[in-house]
Amino acid sequence: QFAKIAPAFLSMLVCVAIALYAVPESLLTRLLAQEGKWLATAIAAAVGSVSVMPGFIAFPLCGILRGNGASFMVVSAFSTTLMMVGVATFPLERRYLGTRLALARNLASLGIALVVAVATGIAFGELP
Repeated sequence: QFAKIAPAFLSMLVCVAIALYAVPESLLTRLLAQEGKWLATAIAAAVGSVSVMPGFIAFPLCGILRGNGASFMVVSAFSTTLMMVGVATFPLERRYLGTRLALARNLASLGIALVVAVATGIAFGELP
C-alpha cells in the first residue's frame, strides 16, 4: 500500500518543504504574535491547515512562537490544525477516501481545532 502512495506523498512533501522554506520564521512570528488575537488565531489555523510537518519539528516551532509572544490560543490553533487538517494532503485523501469523506474529515477537523483553540484561550485567561 505504501509503495502505491509513496510517489504522491513524496512530491507533496517536497512542495510543502519548499513553501515552508520560502516563508521566513520572522514573518510567521510577526503575524502570529503581533496581530489581534482573533486575526492571529485565524492566520495560525490557516497556516497550520496548509502545512505538513512532523511533530518533532512542529512542537519546537510552537515553543519558539510562544517564546516570541504568540498567545496560547494562537499556538493551539496552529498546532492542532497542523496535526489534524490536511489541505496539502487533500488530493491524496480524496483519492483513497473519496471527495465527500475527505472534505467532511477536513472540515470537522478544522471545527474541532478552532473549538480547542478557543477552549485553550479560555483556560489560560486570554478570553473572558
